[in-house]
Amino acid sequence: MRIILGLIMIAVGTLIVIKSEKLLNAFGRIGWFEQHLGTEGGSRLGYKLVGLFIIFIGILITTNLIGEFLQWVLSPLLKYSAPAK
Repeated sequence: MRIILGLIMIAVGTLIVIKSEKLLNAFGRIGWFEQHLGTEGGSRLGYKLVGLFIIFIGILITTNLIGEFLQWVLSPLLKYSAPAK
């Protein structure tokens, strides 16, 4: 099931990256993306970054590395919440 979910996420992320112009026309510009990612095309780049993030998470789910990745990302927070020995 995780392989199918991961492949679906990869396909959706790829479509978001490829069809960013259609997403921009359908949903419009996003102020935060425009402010932080450039004056022209900031929203387009933002849609592409969201698509790449979805592809990355899809690859992690497909290869069953999502747990290790989350543990690595959250390790600074988790080491302070672990009980002292």
